[in-house]
This record gives sequence, C-alpha cells and structure tokens, in this order.
Amino acid sequence: MGSCIICGTPADGAICQSHEQDVLFEFAGDSPDQLTSGRYYKGTVDGFAEFGVFINISDHVTGLLHKSELDRRLDSLDWDDGETVFVQVTGVRDNGNVDLGWSLRQSERGFRGKLIDDPERGAVPADESDDDDDGAVSASTRRAEPDETDADRGTDTDETDDADDGQQATTDGAGANAVGADADSETESAPPRAQIASLRDRVGETLRIEGEVVGARQTSGPTVFEVRDETATVDCAAFVEAGVRAYPEVDTGDFVRLDGEVELRHNELQVETEELEKLTGEGRETVETRLEDALRDEARPEDVELLADHDGVAAVHDTIRDAAEAIRRAVIESRPVIVRHNATADGYVAGAAIERAVLPLVRDEHAKSDAEYHYFDRRPLEGGDYDMADATKDVTQMLENRDRHDEKLPLFVLAAAGSTDESRDGLELLDIYDAPRVTVDATYPDEGVADLADVAVNPHLDGGDASDVTVGALGANLAAHVNDDVRSGVSHLPAVSYWEDAPQAYVDLADEAGYDADHTTALREAVALEAFYQSYEDKRELITDLLFEHEKRDLAEHVAEQFRQKLQTELDTVEPNLSVRGVGDVSFTVLDAESFTHRFDFPPAALLVEEVHRRKLGAEGAPGEDHVTLGVDEDDIHIRSDGRVNAREVAAAADEIAPEAGLSASGTIDGTIDFLAGEREAAEDAVVEAIADRL
Repeated sequence: MGSCIICGTPADGAICQSHEQDVLFEFAGDSPDQLTSGRYYKGTVDGFAEFGVFINISDHVTGLLHKSELDRRLDSLDWDDGETVFVQVTGVRDNGNVDLGWSLRQSERGFRGKLIDDPERGAVPADESDDDDDGAVSASTRRAEPDETDADRGTDTDETDDADDGQQATTDGAGANAVGADADSETESAPPRAQIASLRDRVGETLRIEGEVVGARQTSGPTVFEVRDETATVDCAAFVEAGVRAYPEVDTGDFVRLDGEVELRHNELQVETEELEKLTGEGRETVETRLEDALRDEARPEDVELLADHDGVAAVHDTIRDAAEAIRRAVIESRPVIVRHNATADGYVAGAAIERAVLPLVRDEHAKSDAEYHYFDRRPLEGGDYDMADATKDVTQMLENRDRHDEKLPLFVLAAAGSTDESRDGLELLDIYDAPRVTVDATYPDEGVADLADVAVNPHLDGGDASDVTVGALGANLAAHVNDDVRSGVSHLPAVSYWEDAPQAYVDLADEAGYDADHTTALREAVALEAFYQSYEDKRELITDLLFEHEKRDLAEHVAEQFRQKLQTELDTVEPNLSVRGVGDVSFTVLDAESFTHRFDFPPAALLVEEVHRRKLGAEGAPGEDHVTLGVDEDDIHIRSDGRVNAREVAAAADEIAPEAGLSASGTIDGTIDFLAGEREAAEDAVVEAIADRL
C-alpha cells in the first residue's frame, strides 16, 4: 500500500484511481497487452498515413492515433518524425493493435505528475534523472543531489547549504522567513523585485516576484505554483521532496512573495523557487491593492468605436464595454472563459468572434504553450437554450477542475442563449456557485432572466431598436472591445450573420475587408450547414477556416453549395404540400413538417420555416403584412411573423381555447409552441385563432 503522489490518500501504488488520468506515464513494457487503457502515455511520432499517425509508446510497442481522434485536421499537425507527443491509450485489440486518443495536453507541464508504467512493479515514480531531463524537477532538486560535486553544480557550498536550509525552514513554517510575513520582512540581501512580464529578458537572474497564486499542481518532483502579478503569470517550481507538496499552507487565492532563479525549459519560462512567503497584513494588502488597481486599469477596454454606425448596437455600447471588461478580467485572473452559444449560423458567428478575440490574450497572459486549451473553450448548445442539462454538465466539470486542478471557476459567456425562461434554471445553477456570467442576446427577454447575469448585453433591455440586430453583430462588436487587434479580422462577421436585409453599414464594412455579398452569403450558408452536424462540437479549426481564412474561399463555396442543394431538395418536397388559411385579416401559410419533411436531416424545421416565410413574402402576389408562417411538427409549432407574434402570449391564449392540447411556449418573439401529439388539430386551430386575435 502506498500513497497518491497528487492527493496523498492511501493507494495501491503511487496513484489513486481518481487521479490516474492526471498523470503522464512512460511505458516500460514490451508488449501491447501490458498497456493500461485510459492512461496517458508519452510517445514519439513514428510516421504518418492517410488515416492517422503512428506513435511509438516504447521501443517495442506502436499505436495508431486515427485522424478521427484529432481535434484538428491531420494535415495541420506540425509534428515531425521522432517528436515527443502525448496520447491516451483507448484500447488494445485482440490482434495487438493499439488504439490511441488525442490529448489536449501536449506538454508535460499539463500533467500533475509523472510515473513509470512498469508491468512488473506497477505504477512507480520516475527516477530523478528522468525528471531532470524532462524539466519537471526544479533547480533545488539538482542542488540537493548528494553525489553531485560543487563544480558540477556551479555554486558555492555555503551558499547552497544556506539556500537549502532557508527553503526547508520556510516549508516547515519556522525561522525568520516563516509564513505570515509582511512588507517589513525584506532584508538588505533580498533580490530585486521584478515584474513577471520582464522575466524573459532576465533568464539566469535570481529575482523576487510578488503576486497571487492562481493555480497549484503537484508533480512527481516539485510543486508548481502559478503566480500572477500586475503584468502576467508564470510557473514557479518549489521542491521539498519528490512528489511531496511544498508549502502546503499556500493555496490558490493566497498572495505571496517569492524569490527564485528565472529559467527557460523547453522555451517556457519557469522560476525555480528558493524562498516563498505567504503574505498577511499590510504585506498582503499592498500587493493585493497593486494587483487590483492594475487589473482594473488593464481589464477596462478603451472607449473604442463600434464597428459601424448602427442604432440598435449603439444602445448597448456601454454594456458591451462592461462585458468586454468582464472577459478581459477573467483572462488576466487566470479564470477560464467558457463561451456557450446557440448552434445556428448567428450563434456560431458570435461565438467565433469572441473566440478570435480571447485566444491571443490567453497566449499573451500565460507562458505555457497549451494555455489556450486550459483557459478557453467554446461549446455550442445543441438545444439552443442553456437548460439544466447543459448547466449540469458545466457545473460538474468546473467543480471537478476546481477540486482536481485547483482551477478557478470559469466565466460563462452565453451568446444567443441567455434571455428566455428556457435558460433560467441553468443560469440559476451557475448563480448558486457564484460562477460569473455574461449574456449576449438580441431575443426579446423574459422578465428577470437578465438579472441572473452579471452583465447582460441585449438592446431590448436598454430601450434600443433590436428589430435589425443579430447576436453576430453584437458578438463581433464585443470582440473588437475585448481585443482591438482583431477589429479588422472580425469586421465582416456582422454581414455574415444576417439572412436578409443586413444594414448597409455592415455590407460596406465586409466589402472593405474583401468579403463581397456573394462571399458573405456563402459563409453564412456554409456555417449553417456545419452547425447542424455534430451540433455539440465546437469544430474550431473548420469554423476558423470558413470564417477567417479568406484564401480558402473555395471551401466556403463548396460547403455552401451543399447547403443550397439540401435546402432546395427539401423545398421541392414541401412547397406542393403547403396549405394556406385565413382568419380575419391574417393569412397563414402552414407547413406540415411532420408529414412532408425528411426528419433528422438538414435543414432543421426552424430553418426551413424561415426560408418558406422569406420566399412567400418575396414572391409575386405575396401576402400582405399580416402574414404568418407556421411549421407544424410532431409536437410543436414553429412561428415566423417578422417579429410581430409573442409566442408566450399566444400559447397562454391558445391554452384557454384548447386546454386539452397541453400548449406551452419556448422562446418569446417568433418562438415555438409545444403541444400534445394526440391533440395536433386542436392545437393548430387554437394557435391560429390566438394569433389572429392579436394581429
């Protein structure tokens, strides 16, 4: 019986079951059946094929990382033969073939420990020489090696002993440098204080940094603290004994003073900690105030101009700045940013714009090359709303990351998904845990839902005219405020987000950026098609190629052509079967989506109803202003009325007409009304009557 190198709990070996996937393994066996499925292994690239990459897990075992397991296109991998990579063993087949999975962590620093997977001894700690080679062990470890000469270490014996003694005294909480030091504890021999942003120019120097601990992880060697000051963040390795937590009294959220030598490991900055003090009293207050002042100044964006002159967006200009400040602050605080958006073309445009702005800030803020995978994620909402199912997944993951990785609770940014009652329960769950929230929406809101967000960007809330505002337009303007460097790169996105009647200012803006009307139409159609497939996946690289890689115009045209073909096939099926009915001065076009559409294929019913409505109004002899299109599916009715029908009001009135139909609304303006499948005829008649009474 041993103890877990991460949490210290009793374990059958060096790692407990709950932390096994937090550890990187080196395989010491010579047969595939000795591998353990689910573990992450260090390997080397052995070659490429059309269907994937061959990875050597050891000298005698090779596995296949199939292209379907990658989070990017195979041809976009920049791996070379022999390069070290990190993969997960997902299975070993009866014939000895090893199936591998992609690991987002492509650096040893992304793991919390390292072990040897030895078939004879089980999971055992890596020896110190291996740790030193991979850069996971701090400089203090090497100084402590008894068989190393003073000449090898390149340091004076007395100085080394003093440093080691000082570190041990601090770790034990004893001596002059014990925890609880304040600003008066500095001595004449203290190293000069430096800002973290300047460390790359001071490699090899011993310096003092002061800041907040924003993360801590235990490796098989040192404890690694991620420290943030008023300029940036850096990893600081502190060693007391292999696999043992150094400075156990220091947790995330504490403010510290740290002395150490600045080093470069695999071209990533790291400070080898010689002394660390947890600040209290005036010392903590001084550093905390310094960081807060700098954070506020850095996070608040300049009062930059909107992308174009647009009254609906101008109404929320100040709120956009507030939302941008919240996002920028999260990045600076090392708080993950999670963008949740509707899986529609409009939602994808907004989400991709925010992603485009945030990723460079994350890369600038964190020294780790894979930081963007830890501090930013974009997750489409398959159902379109942020319901309890989505919130439960997010809360479960964020609590696990907090407990296992000491990670701060993320900032959630909801685009086209945070204004109606369907998202109320999800937002309330986030609120219970005090996870910060920003919503960006152009939908007419339900009362009180916006109050569940720390910042709610919605023209309806500020008295603006939202009739010609899309979430894509709001998201692109928000992106320009989050990171002004991407302004020119997102200026075409508002025009992409409109299916029709895009404001001329956005059309002109896209044209200036090299995106003519035909191209923006192709982009919109291509994104709409791709959004439909695997709607729960972010499709980061594909969406980037479509929306931002201008030279890949052929890709957008190809996918858009598929969109048009699929849409036209469905229209050819439904148009002969449309029915028209009138009540009073209101005419209705009714699409029987249950009987005359191909279920579970593109386009979805909501998009098809939208297209039918546009074509009816654009045709010769088109109906007048009081025209409504209804798409009646198995148990719901999609409404399209150019924003003149409030689905909640209609559902309430229709329920009085047909109480047996179980009518209820999803969404507000031009929403959807659900009914009991067995009461379809009564439900349709009641909805038609209720709409006619209101127009």
